[in-house]
This record gives sequence, C-alpha cells and structure tokens, in this order.
Amino acid sequence: MVLRVSNLSKGTCLGSNITVADSPRRRMVGLLGTTSLEPESGLLIFPTQAVHTFGMKYSIDILFLDRQKKVVGIRPDVPPYRITPIFWRAECVLELPAGAAEKSQTAVGDLLDWQEDQ
Repeated sequence: MVLRVSNLSKGTCLGSNITVADSPRRRMVGLLGTTSLEPESGLLIFPTQAVHTFGMKYSIDILFLDRQKKVVGIRPDVPPYRITPIFWRAECVLELPAGAAEKSQTAVGDLLDWQEDQ
C-alpha cells in the first residue's frame, strides 16, 4: 500500500510515495537497508511511540502522530545511530527525508491525513 500524506492545517503535501509498516516484521526492518529516501517518499510506522536510526545511512525527519493524526512531536534531521524519546500520546510515526517537515511547514499541532495513492 502506498499513501499520499497531506498536512491539512497548512495545505501542503509531505509525500506521495509513503509506504506503511504495520506488521511486526515491517516495523522492525523499517528503512534499514536503504541508502536514501527519495523526495516525496517515506514510511508510516504503525503502531509505535518511538523509533531508532541504528543501521541507517542517512538522516531523516521523524513526525509523531496521535490517534487523530495530529502532530504531537517532530524530530528534524535525525542522524544515524540515534534513539528518539518516547512520545506517549503518539500512535504512529512518519519517517521522511531530512528537510521534508520544514519544506511542508509542518509544526506540532498540525493535522495530517492520508489516503491510498492511485
């Protein structure tokens, strides 16, 4: 499944090629083994409240979303070999190319939405 993720609060697009990691295996593997994230690409990890970048080869933006798809935390430009704090209110995490959150003007409190991209 590939999603298009939009920031409803700002009227911007965070990505049109977002894949979903919703099984234990997919969540465990995440972006490991990739060498970069193309613009408009990313990974929605569901459910989770924290992630790590051990084994990654590049920095990413990490957005933490609650059940209503509201941004409850942002960690921009997280380099490899880091662990994020736990965001207790988060239900899922959106991993994007570094700079994507700033480019889309996404901030804590913004409401996101996604739909399957045709």
